Amino acid sequence: MTTSTPGSGRTSTSTPEHVAHSHRQREMAESFGVDAERYDRTRPAYPDALIERIIATSPGRDVLDVGCGTGTASRQFLSAGCTVLGVEPDARMAAFARRGGLDVEEATFETWDSNGRTFDVVAAGTAWHWIDPIAGVTQAARVLRPGGRLAAFWHVYQLPAEVFEAFTAAFRGAMPGSPVNGQAPGQSLDAYQPLLTKAANGIREAGGFAEPEQWRHDWERTYTRDEWLDQLPTSGTLTRLPPEELAPILDAVGAAIDAVGGRFTLPYATMTVTATRLL
Repeated sequence: MTTSTPGSGRTSTSTPEHVAHSHRQREMAESFGVDAERYDRTRPAYPDALIERIIATSPGRDVLDVGCGTGTASRQFLSAGCTVLGVEPDARMAAFARRGGLDVEEATFETWDSNGRTFDVVAAGTAWHWIDPIAGVTQAARVLRPGGRLAAFWHVYQLPAEVFEAFTAAFRGAMPGSPVNGQAPGQSLDAYQPLLTKAANGIREAGGFAEPEQWRHDWERTYTRDEWLDQLPTSGTLTRLPPEELAPILDAVGAAIDAVGGRFTLPYATMTVTATRLL
């Protein structure tokens, strides 16, 4: 299912402090490269329908993938017949992407030098919240061709109630004083909306773009115990936990998955904030 909603969304425009300043949290932003292979192996790709929609509503197929990480979205754009250049500040992630045959330049997007190059699409998969909301849009306007598309997208998931309760109990029991604050990762769309609103407001404030839209693509994935535990260490706060603190969390969550049958189905919504550069 795909929906399109003009503007910033249905909820309040107020933005929590941690969302308002996420682009300043460089330590967390650049922590994911600690295990780039795991990140690439376990983080889900984006819906093909989203990739196709971005291309279909853009003037051409030259794509700049901002915060490309290990290259998940880049590979999808390449498979769809695009030419792709990635920009990635983490040398470890960039190196992994290059080993997969991708063209990647190391820089933060705000400081990246395009050397006069322009593109039809500026895409950012699960990365735009690490970018200054005004400077990033200004840079995107500078490198996009007239009518080009800026598209920032994120996976949002909400654990089924019984799974969320079991996972949260496992987190609290394993490490009550850990940075996970006793709650399992995963947010509802309502909780995620301030981040989407922040991105849309940044586009409006920076100028140079048409009114932003919000797209939604719904899908789901079934995880086994081993698959969930493999990806869990790539979550933001967990990437920085030492092994002795991470291990009891994984053990407890594994037991919780066993208790619900060894697998569970997770509904996802991939949310996109997008706008076209004015002619």
